[in-house]
Amino acid sequence: MRTLLLSHLLLLACVVMQGAYAQDKHSFEFSKTEFLLDGKPFQIISGEMHPARIPKEYWKHRIQMAKAMGCNTIAAYVFWNYHEQEPGTFDFSSTNHNIAEFIQMVQQEGMWVLLRPGPYVCAEWEFGGLPPYLLRTPDIKVRCLDPRYMQAVERYVAALSAQVKPLLAANGGPILMVQIENEYGSFGNDKAYLNRLKELWVQNGITGPFYTADGAAKPNLEAGTVPGAAIGLDPGASEADFTATSNLYPDVPIFSSESYPGWLTHWGEQWARPDKEGILREVKYLLDNKRSFNLYVIHGGTNFAYTAGANSGGKGYEPDLTSYDYDAPINEQGVATAKYMAFRQMISNHLHKALPRIPAPIPTISFPAVPMIPFTSVWEQLPEAVHSAQPQPFEAYAQDYGFMLYRTTLVGHKSGKLTITDLHDYATIYLNGEYMGKLDRRLGENSIEIPKSNVKDPVLEILVEGMGRINFAQQIIDRKGITDRVTLNGMTLMSWDVFGLPMTEKYIQNLHPTSGTTAKPGQFFKGTFKLSRVGDTYIDFTQLKKGLIWVNGHNLGRYWDIGPQTRLYCPASWLKKGNNEIVVFDLHQTAPASVSGARTLE
Repeated sequence: MRTLLLSHLLLLACVVMQGAYAQDKHSFEFSKTEFLLDGKPFQIISGEMHPARIPKEYWKHRIQMAKAMGCNTIAAYVFWNYHEQEPGTFDFSSTNHNIAEFIQMVQQEGMWVLLRPGPYVCAEWEFGGLPPYLLRTPDIKVRCLDPRYMQAVERYVAALSAQVKPLLAANGGPILMVQIENEYGSFGNDKAYLNRLKELWVQNGITGPFYTADGAAKPNLEAGTVPGAAIGLDPGASEADFTATSNLYPDVPIFSSESYPGWLTHWGEQWARPDKEGILREVKYLLDNKRSFNLYVIHGGTNFAYTAGANSGGKGYEPDLTSYDYDAPINEQGVATAKYMAFRQMISNHLHKALPRIPAPIPTISFPAVPMIPFTSVWEQLPEAVHSAQPQPFEAYAQDYGFMLYRTTLVGHKSGKLTITDLHDYATIYLNGEYMGKLDRRLGENSIEIPKSNVKDPVLEILVEGMGRINFAQQIIDRKGITDRVTLNGMTLMSWDVFGLPMTEKYIQNLHPTSGTTAKPGQFFKGTFKLSRVGDTYIDFTQLKKGLIWVNGHNLGRYWDIGPQTRLYCPASWLKKGNNEIVVFDLHQTAPASVSGARTLE
């Protein structure tokens, strides 16, 4: 009898849970001019953030910050290359790779989601989110119906669909819309490719609704839209933008899919800090006219490790900073700015209601200077060489990120003009172990004078750093390393030994101390500091030159003394009470220096 009663109770619980689940399902549809949530007009007030750029421990905090500013929706890019680093091996569970958990957190806060899964996303992210393993195929074309590219796309869409299908609004989740590609009209005009992407999502159970996002110009919209999808404008800043677009596409709603409260910054530039008055006018217009919009970005976060991208917008190669602060309303460390407070007041007035209390900021710490002691050098940590007739890019050796050393013995010409065609992206040059100088793709540098040597068989070494792959426009096929050839006085140099140096976190953990000379650049330094409590901090690198920093094995990203960034963000979750370890790899620094901890980006 007790067993029968328990069975009835379990059955009743299942019925109740199924009923509750059914009540949680929502419809999200389009009229010709509006979005309809459960049949009623709905104005999307969205703030964008990217879970890959935010430590998982702070996801909830950043979501709550957006809610307290007045947002009802979170837009989120999914970076394909963050989840599938090798073909067929997906990570949707470790640390901040768990995109489903992030979406569920948004729902727990009573908010909605605009999902932006690519496969290409731009976002100032390495290769625009495309996996660099694609570039191991020498003649591959991307963002089109090249079958080799599409085979990988189909695998990605199937894998991601399994994660997010239960989270569609129609299935009880918070996802209102899914974007098809990203700003495709700024790149290409393969409508069959866009339609095939939509078809793939539908085949994998992601039935929409869908939207596209493009600049407001007619050619972009004609090339980048998909029948039946809502149209996002990047940005939709005026009535003229909306009117012109609705004249072309009168049967679907139009919204501002990217309204820009801030902007990106490249190495060697001044910080981009646009006046807030312009975006406040734009948002007021959108609110007053019941136009839906998404702020790109409400919170930028950080390009940890090798994830920062690059541009090629008229000034050559333009690598992005490690910080993705973006001058956003919520800054890199999660603090509300003056811009945030202005938006919050405006949205509160529009909604005629008080907004949730702003979450308390994450505690911060500083710490005094930490001496960085010489530990070893890249020259004493070389792996086994691969012999190549001519140097090839990283991807030809199945390496995606980091550094690569190319070494050859000079035969014939032994001095004169050394030219690297094409260098991607930064090289330090050595002759017989002596530093000769650097070449910087950013500055258009590709040649250097090699002096005469009294060595019979001079040894030439070229240590190349691959920085961020271009993430926008026509130059996104951006392989790293020496991508063509090296010549000396016009003679092509042959017979190279190539040493791959991906400098993964495992590589750093396996470094062993050496007692060699520090006269040759390419040095590792190590330091320790003790904490009585942990908190968010910034590592000040103003005494260093160019390289990377690891704290307790976590790669904080690239630093460079050309600025404007002079500190790297380190979240509290990567620190611990007691002893903490910092490892630095610097391409130029040979003398011991120090780093310190600061509370803010500047």
